[in-house]
Amino acid sequence: MDENAEIVCERQGEAGLITLNRPRALNALTLTMVREMRRALDAWATDTAVTRIIVQGAGEKAFCAGGDIRRLHELGLAGEKHEALTFWREEYQLNIRIKRYPKPYISLIDGIVMGGGVGVSLHGGYRVAGERYLFAMPEVGIGFFPDVGGTYALPRLPGQSGMYLALTGERVKRADAIMLGLATHAVDGDRFDGLRQALIAGEPVEEALALVSADPGPGPLEGERGVIDSCFSAGSVLAILQRLDDAAAKGSDFAAKTAATMRTKSPTSMNIAFEQVRRGGALEFEEAMRTEFRVVSRIVEDHDFYEGVRAVLIDKDGQPRWQPASLEAVAPAAIEHHFADLGANELEIA
Repeated sequence: MDENAEIVCERQGEAGLITLNRPRALNALTLTMVREMRRALDAWATDTAVTRIIVQGAGEKAFCAGGDIRRLHELGLAGEKHEALTFWREEYQLNIRIKRYPKPYISLIDGIVMGGGVGVSLHGGYRVAGERYLFAMPEVGIGFFPDVGGTYALPRLPGQSGMYLALTGERVKRADAIMLGLATHAVDGDRFDGLRQALIAGEPVEEALALVSADPGPGPLEGERGVIDSCFSAGSVLAILQRLDDAAAKGSDFAAKTAATMRTKSPTSMNIAFEQVRRGGALEFEEAMRTEFRVVSRIVEDHDFYEGVRAVLIDKDGQPRWQPASLEAVAPAAIEHHFADLGANELEIA
């Protein structure tokens, strides 16, 4: 394995093994990684010697913490938005390839899985979670939106949990991930090597997973499902906040914390995310990805993306100055514009 490569794609036994190999950057995706992953998946799809795909992250901290947002932020500020959109276009096309992949696709996740990392794992059939598993789609906190197939996946989670995750960006550990269907199997990290070797050796995927899987027990979100479903079923972001405030007034600490979290996020991004989840339940995967490319093509023109990345990832002052600064000031027409057809610039479905 080339230790200096950003991604390593290799045949081992019956497996096509993909290692995301930027551990110091928490394996954040670059355009090179997206292209190499797509190339390997295309080649292995018709290679009869490869019967399954295994995806893993290098290092002990992360499977993949997202796309290389700092780089995309730099490109946008430099006026090179077309190059940034090239990344998102090819990333979304990769997400579609994974969703429609003809062979078992297994992600081994024992660490952080966020943003772009969700896109290269959630749409495969098997998401194996170790004890350090930590999921989030935190994009509304940086003036972005839960993309990489969130439009399709989030509304299909139980109850209103997808809307909750989209609007709060809250982190989910392994037990709740199993409950929500974000992860399919709980396997302790010290059993990952044995599982990997069994899969490489060609053991039937379901049997290999069943031998090492365990019940992680209930997670903290399970007890809050009633509050989540009653509050996040409201018809707007403002109405959701009102219901959370009402629940908090009746003694729900969870509702109070959730409302406080939402009030730190970009008002524009929350409204976009609300529309994503509201519309996404009726969309096929490809149309959901087209929708996301429409949104990202407009977001790269928006103030909040650059301001959010500055405040959270660059200056790290945690004090983003959103424009507009309140939910009440967000114009419905501005949100609708993000979802409008791109004409000749629509996402191509290869």
